[in-house]
Amino acid sequence: MNDLQTSKDRLVNAGESLLSTKDIPCRERLIFAMDVSSIDQAKRMVEQLGDSVMFYKLGLQLFMAGGYFEFIEWLRERGKKVFVDLKFFDVPQTVKSAVMQLKNRGAYFVTVHGNDKILEAAVEHKEGMKILAVTALTSLDEGDLKDLGFQCNVEDLVFSRAKRALAIGCDGVISSGLEVSRLRRGLGEQLLLVAPGIRPVKNVDDQKRTVDVKEAFLNGADYIVVGRPIKEAKDPQKAAEEIQQIISSVC
Repeated sequence: MNDLQTSKDRLVNAGESLLSTKDIPCRERLIFAMDVSSIDQAKRMVEQLGDSVMFYKLGLQLFMAGGYFEFIEWLRERGKKVFVDLKFFDVPQTVKSAVMQLKNRGAYFVTVHGNDKILEAAVEHKEGMKILAVTALTSLDEGDLKDLGFQCNVEDLVFSRAKRALAIGCDGVISSGLEVSRLRRGLGEQLLLVAPGIRPVKNVDDQKRTVDVKEAFLNGADYIVVGRPIKEAKDPQKAAEEIQQIISSVC
């Protein structure tokens, strides 16, 4: 019996399996962070990855390149799902207007950052999209949060924000894989838990609160977001497919 199966069995036998039970196609649980500088480069990456990736996260870097919405349509024509990760954070009226602009654009997930009123404005006009509330960026650790004025630990902050997001009507949250186990235990299957900052091996970059693929799902994640470990691999398609194999063995 391998280590992965042993870990799963241990959780099940203890009556505390946190594995997602949502009806999500296994290969859609991997979301690739398309952090590149041009639409042409992004299209080449999609073609290179082929069927190894079905879900793409498009962030600020690509948005500033121009052609963002046309690229969403291009992805949708190829049967891909799209995660608009622009972390809307402004006065509620502006956030509401921004979310409304996404209507009929084909976005599946949309991220929103901020207080209750901002989240409420986004939820009110989501028009079939799924609103994900940002809890705490994975590039921040407890020291960083204290510098920003938060007088609590990371886990408590994430849980508090997720609980409020659920009450407001958000569909899910963005949370480090380190915190998803508490969210799953405390909030059950009510929220989609999307874990960024996933690293297949020991982390050496600017993401501070990371877990590996197996840990993220055993901790309760519904989706994981992976960027550099795929993009910077010698063979990105092979790297993505290896992650898909891990996911299929867990989920």
